[in-house]
This record gives sequence, structure tokens and C-alpha cells, in this order.
Amino acid sequence: MTYSQDLRKKALEYIEQGNSQKDTAVIFGVTSRTIWNWVLRKNKGTLQPKKYAVSPRKINNDLLIKYINNNPDAYLREIAEEFKVDPSAIFYACKRLGITFKKKRRIIKKDVKKKEKHLLNK
Repeated sequence: MTYSQDLRKKALEYIEQGNSQKDTAVIFGVTSRTIWNWVLRKNKGTLQPKKYAVSPRKINNDLLIKYINNNPDAYLREIAEEFKVDPSAIFYACKRLGITFKKKRRIIKKDVKKKEKHLLNK
């Protein structure tokens, strides 16, 4: 989460009025380290938040989805062999995409309901 430019400017103006960084942190609801970083950033000339580079993915999302749709019963290790990565990479890619491997067994749900009814009737 990044703080707004307006909040940053107000906090730094408050410090310039002679207040301490600790008091400023308490009043504006941020940590003293955040205030310190804003002061350093202002000295460098800008209050803009840092821009972080997004690292490229090893696994193409579209190809992974297509492979899983074509092979719904494939194990993680089989998918990993196909994409030449570790199975944990496939696990995290599926988690990121919201793909689960858990099967829904309707028969078991019905059996559980029957058992619950049977126990309640005793």
C-alpha cells in the first residue's frame, strides 16, 4: 500500500514547522521509518513511490490453463515435466490462477447426509 502524495506533503510540512519525526509519525498514523524514508526521498527531489519491476513468469498462464483443460487428471509432477519446471512452480502458478485440483464427490456428500439423519433418529 502506498500513501497519498497529499499525506506525504502534509507530514513533511509538519516536520518543517519544527516538530519531531516521532511526533509526526504518531499524528499521521505511520511509522517513524516511513517518515524517515519520506525525508530522504524529498532530499533526493521527489516524493513519488518506488516503482517495482514485475519479474517475468517462467510459466505461460494461457498454455498452463490450456494444458490443464486438456489433461484434467494430470499430476503436478506430470505438468511440471511438460513445462520443464519444479512441481512447486506449477502449484504456485495454479494457486495464482485460482485453479484447484480438489475433486467434488457428490456421492460422499449424500452418504454423509444419510448417516447424519440416521444418527439423529436414534
